[in-house]
Order: sequence, then C-alpha cells, then structure tokens
Amino acid sequence: MTESPLVEVSDLTVEFEREAGAVRAVDGLSFTLGEGRALALVGESGSGKSTVAGALLGLHRGTGARVGGSVRVGGIDVAAAGPAELRRLRGGVAAMVFQDPLSALDPYYAVGDQIAEVYRIHHPVSRKAARARAVEVLDRVGIPDAARRSRSRPHEFSGGMRQRALLAMALACEPKLLVADEPTTALDVTVQAQILDLLHELRRETGTALLLVTHDVGVAAESVDEVLVMRDGREVERGPVAGVLGAPSAPYTRALLSAVPRLDGPVRTPTEKGETLLEAAGLRREFGRGKVAVTAVDGVSLAVRAGETLGVVGESGSGKTTLGRMLVRLLDPTGGELRYRGTRIGSLPERELRPYRRELQMVFQDPVASLNPRRSVGESIADPLRVAGERDETRIRGRVRELLDRVGLDPDRYEAYPHEFSGGQRQRVGIARALAAEPRLIVCDEPVSALDVTTQAQVTALLAELQAELGLGLVFIAHDLAVVRQVSDRVAVMRGGRIVEQGTVAEVYGAPQDPYTRQLLAAVPSLDPVLAAERRGRRQELAAA
Repeated sequence: MTESPLVEVSDLTVEFEREAGAVRAVDGLSFTLGEGRALALVGESGSGKSTVAGALLGLHRGTGARVGGSVRVGGIDVAAAGPAELRRLRGGVAAMVFQDPLSALDPYYAVGDQIAEVYRIHHPVSRKAARARAVEVLDRVGIPDAARRSRSRPHEFSGGMRQRALLAMALACEPKLLVADEPTTALDVTVQAQILDLLHELRRETGTALLLVTHDVGVAAESVDEVLVMRDGREVERGPVAGVLGAPSAPYTRALLSAVPRLDGPVRTPTEKGETLLEAAGLRREFGRGKVAVTAVDGVSLAVRAGETLGVVGESGSGKTTLGRMLVRLLDPTGGELRYRGTRIGSLPERELRPYRRELQMVFQDPVASLNPRRSVGESIADPLRVAGERDETRIRGRVRELLDRVGLDPDRYEAYPHEFSGGQRQRVGIARALAAEPRLIVCDEPVSALDVTTQAQVTALLAELQAELGLGLVFIAHDLAVVRQVSDRVAVMRGGRIVEQGTVAEVYGAPQDPYTRQLLAAVPSLDPVLAAERRGRRQELAAA
C-alpha cells in the first residue's frame, strides 16, 4: 500500500469579494507534494501563488474569502479542521516563512523569546527548555553568537539575519512541510544565495518538504525538484524543474523564461557616445559628525556620456543610492568634485543650481512612495513643467498626454490615481515625470527591483528606447547583476562606499578582477539546475577559503 502524499490539493478555488464583484484568485488548482520533496509555485504578481500557500495553512479562515475544493496537509483536512487541529497544523505539521520578516516578527520582543513562545505552544516544556531550543535553532540557521543574539529585537538584525530568524522559528517544531512565500525577494544577491543554500542544507538534513512561492525562475532552479507555473489562478505547466526550465511546452512559460535576464544572455550593442555629461572625482558623503560620523560614499570617481548607460551594482549599504542622489544634487557632497558638462555643480547653492535641475532627473525605486496618492498621475507628471514656469494649462495637459503615450500608458488616464495602476505602470508614470523636464541625464535607482520579470523587461526596453531616441545619459543603480549586464555599457561595482571595480560589461563580467565582484557573480541564480548545484558547491568552497 502506497503512502498518501504529504500535501494533497484537489480542485482548489479561492474567491475574494471586491467592490467590482467577486475575484477568483485560484481557479481549480490540483497538485500533490510528497514527503521530503520540493515544489515551486512560479508566476507573476496576481497569479494566485501566495493565495495557494495561505490555503495550505488555513490562513483564509475568517477573512471572508470563499474557499472550495479540498486541501489536506499531513492527513489534516484543512477546511474541516477544528481550532486544536488547526493549531497542530500551523507550526507542528507545516510552518510558513513570509516575504517580509519585519511584519512577521513582533518588534517589541526579543527574537529568541518569540521562537521559544512558538515552541511552547506545541511542546509542554519549561521556559528554560524553550529558550534553549530557540538558541539551538538560531545557531542552526547560521546566526553568529546565537545565545547573545537571541536577546536582540528584530530591528537589531539585518534583513538576511531576520529571514534566518524566521527560518529558525519555522524549524523549531520540526515541521514536515515548510511553506516559503518569496523568502528571498527583498535580499541582496549574496544573502539570497546564502538563504537558498541554507534551505537546501536543512532539507537534506531534516527531510522537510518545501513549497516555495516565487516570481524568480532562477530561485526555483536553485531550490526545488518540481515546478508548477501559474497564471490567473490556474496551472499553465508542471513537471520536473530541469524539464520545465530546459524545455518548456507552454508559450507562457517560454515567454516568462525569455524575459529573465541572464549572465550569459545578450548585451547591449556598442554605439557612438556623445559628450561627457557628468564627472565625479573623489566624491564623498558623510552622515553625522565626530565619533558617530558614517562615510556612505568614499572617494568615488566616474563619468557618464550622452547615450551611455553606467550600471552601478552593489549590496545594501554599499552607498549606491547615496551616490545616485548626489549625482543629481538631491544630496550635497561633503567632499570631492562634481561637474555637469564642464561646470562645477557639487558646491553650487540652490539658487545657482536651478538651471541644471531640469537636465538632471531621478527615477526612484518605489513609485508608490514617490507619487502623491491624493493627486492624479497627470498632475504629478505635470509638476516639473510647472516648476519650469509653464502656465498654459492646455499646453501642460497636452504635454502630459504625450508623455503618458510615450511610456506606453493610456493618455486618457490623466485623472487616474496611483492606486489604480499596477507596479509596472506606476514605474512608467515615474519615468514620464522624469522625462517631463526634458533631461539630459537620468539616474534610475533600483527602477525594476520590485517588478515581475516580464514587466522588468518591458521597463528596461522602454528606457533603452528612450535613450536611443533622446540621447540620454543613464545611471542604472541595481543589486541585480544580470539586469545591469543587460542594460549597461559600463559597470561600476560598489562596496563599503567605494568603487572596487569599474570597466566595460565585457571586462567586469568576463574577467572580474576584484574578489568581491567574483563573489557577487557566483551568487547570481542559474536557470540550469545542474549548473546551480555546481555554483552552490563553488560558493561553499569560497566561504570555506
């Protein structure tokens, strides 16, 4: 007699009530997951991946969602489970690791206390024994000096350490199933690689099954046995990871894979560059004074020409964003020199800087935060025109409509508000607003990091098209090395506020000189599961060296 699968999902449907009527987030999905196996749910935002993950732990209970079909986890019928059985399911049989550890951890309590509390819910042990278990699992997931750090609160941990703490909490009760919902989305490439390697190691040691929710196909290739591709709540394609990623049968899967930037993919065709627009020499920025002073950018020198894209890569805290803001004078340098078309602008007072403001623009990482939610997108795009002195409302409205059309949005949506647009559409609004001032140079700060791969590809293609048409100089700041390789002519690698390596794409990616650059490149996920395994081994060798 064969054993039942650990997870059995049959004809699952999940509907949510919205103002416009019922929305079916999951539509007739069926799959199984055996003990010790790993399955990735892959798809773009809105495909229903996270809704499925929540259904496995009964998280839609009491939300007003209508759940149909059947979900069984570890023999428990999730829909029929009473409070006690549901409590046993959550943590004891299955545990969940969320995308945002800050929202999943209580900011007021020590991390170790939170893990100990979860452990005591499922095991009748003393506080001392629960604390010892918390330290044990924190140590297991690679938190250094676990006994001391267990007394720290979440804000005292880095992003990667917080994700490790969530993994420790999930593993404390030795569940049979780990549900990981976008566990590496907000992490730098090297930290992402560490978390994926840790998941692989933990699965090998404990035999825990994994359901991984991700929009990153490369992350799936690194982590699972099987892939289930979702679109609009339905299954598009399912099978062994090597087969689905190596020879996809569905057109949608092929489109998804073709949009993924790769380290071995095409690079920009070199074109004739124009005049030097921006030059930085020994640029420096400090925050604070005296003993508490922090040097965010330390002696950076670079140049950007018209029609050229300079990619700036590095991990969180490397100084990329601070540098970008200085280049457009949103931050004042505390040292060094900044020239725009030969004029020193690094120390110009605001009054003398105004003529240059139009020509130096910035597109921000989070279009939601940079757009006023109470104003229409048309009015936000019009702001630079009004600042420049344009007073004719007919001309303003006409120009905004032109810009909306130029970035691929409906000109008739002038009066629409930011919340009515998708993430990719909001980023297009941000680009339109930057273009309104008719700039010569645009600094793009992580402009595609929060977007799905297909939307990401559309935005980078739009930037390349605009650059070719208008002769713009672009500074493209990102932590994703594959994206930077795809869009850049030259690349600068930052670490600790300094540029550790700078050169053409061929030089930096083809023959990296600095060990840090080599480390970053080794951490980029591969779509080939065999190569992914080889890289995992190489990373372990580098870590041990």
